[in-house]
Amino acid sequence: MRTLGIDFGTKRVGLAITDPEGHMAFARKSIERTTRDSLFDALVGLVEAEGVQAVVVGLPLTLEGDDSLTTRQARNFAESLGRRVSCPVHLVDERLSSVAAEEQLKEAGLCSRKRKERLDSQAAVQILETWIAQNPA
Repeated sequence: MRTLGIDFGTKRVGLAITDPEGHMAFARKSIERTTRDSLFDALVGLVEAEGVQAVVVGLPLTLEGDDSLTTRQARNFAESLGRRVSCPVHLVDERLSSVAAEEQLKEAGLCSRKRKERLDSQAAVQILETWIAQNPA
């Protein structure tokens, strides 16, 4: 099952997508947020073009597991996206996904500028890999 992973952000939205079987996650170019409509248009277009069967949005809980302003924004974003696509939209705990993504990019030898460019999409990979581990085919 092809799944789209999303690292929600107020400036950039990181993206990752699985292979057609849903076993491996691959980073996609993140989307710079300009307007709400353009963001949703791009995401709906991607879901349709890639034959996505499920979307997973990272839920940025606090380290204690509580909601924050960003958590509420991510929930609202997921609900809005769910009204626009024909596949299910799920939430997955993304605590420390950006930390793990940053470490992976450092280990890959990327310079600081390149890490910043790719961090959101690598975090989306982390979110998607968590989903895959929790939902084996």
